[in-house]
Amino acid sequence: MSRELALRDALNEAMKEEMRRDELVFLMGEEVAQYNGAYKVSKGMLDEFGPKRVIDTPIAELGFAGIGVGAAMNGLRPIVEFMTWNFAILAFDQIVNNAAKTLSQSAGNFKCPIVFRGPSGAAGQLAQQHSQTFESWMANVPGLKVVSCIDPADAKGLLKSAIRDDDPICMMESELLYGHKGIVPEGEYLTPIGVAAVRREGTDVTIVSFNKMMLTALEAADELAKEGISAEVIDLRTIRPLDHETLVKSVKKTNRLVVVDESWPFAGVSAEIAYEIQKYAFDYLDAPVTRVNAADTSLPYAPTLVDAYMPNATKVIKAVKEVMYLNA
Repeated sequence: MSRELALRDALNEAMKEEMRRDELVFLMGEEVAQYNGAYKVSKGMLDEFGPKRVIDTPIAELGFAGIGVGAAMNGLRPIVEFMTWNFAILAFDQIVNNAAKTLSQSAGNFKCPIVFRGPSGAAGQLAQQHSQTFESWMANVPGLKVVSCIDPADAKGLLKSAIRDDDPICMMESELLYGHKGIVPEGEYLTPIGVAAVRREGTDVTIVSFNKMMLTALEAADELAKEGISAEVIDLRTIRPLDHETLVKSVKKTNRLVVVDESWPFAGVSAEIAYEIQKYAFDYLDAPVTRVNAADTSLPYAPTLVDAYMPNATKVIKAVKEVMYLNA
């Protein structure tokens, strides 16, 4: 049996199920308790689990991230919610220098089973300091796993897997899509970390994306189909570890690749994918790998400039036609 759930409700269900299953799991962050979460992801959790397991924190990301890391090192399984990953920049010292390095610094004697989660990416007119995309930042750090998705079923399964994992995991959500709905199975299930999903089968070109850019990729694929172009669309779901096998297998079939990535183009997820494909599927490529990224600048505030900055279906369609040599 399945039912339709919004992304926020799927995440809520995942946390509740894991907290019922394991008393070592707890949630902490800004406004997660009394206010039911800034985006209502933790709605009802304080009432069910009480203030010792659903904990409101001060506006001090460095401080409460550090408390979470210490709790994880001592055997608990914290979920640390950042109101936005933009605020988590202050906590990078704890995430990068402590959580990610606990296992190696302790010669394997200490683990750090912690989940850092919250929204990443642009969310309209929030300007430069509140619109950054953090998947490539976190994926650059050995010791961290990074998941990023907007499909409610995957979000639930991935969060449950992340909570049970013994490594620190960064989960990237989307502020704009907490109300995005999808079909979620009932009952117990897990979504494996490190496995991409083929959302649409195709033969002419592979389009790879993740998080809310998946909606852009699928929109572009629908429009391309009207012109007789068959696009295979792959949802990464996990950024690190990256599912190289699914990407290479698809490119060997379609011989062309377009990567859609909301983050800046330099040294990002799209750049890593382009490198992997040229290394492992070079002989199968009929065109250079093409990327559709956000503009290489800080996000402006004006709506017209926001539209120009962000990837969209029109830009993806143009890139697909370029790799198919149809733009001449």
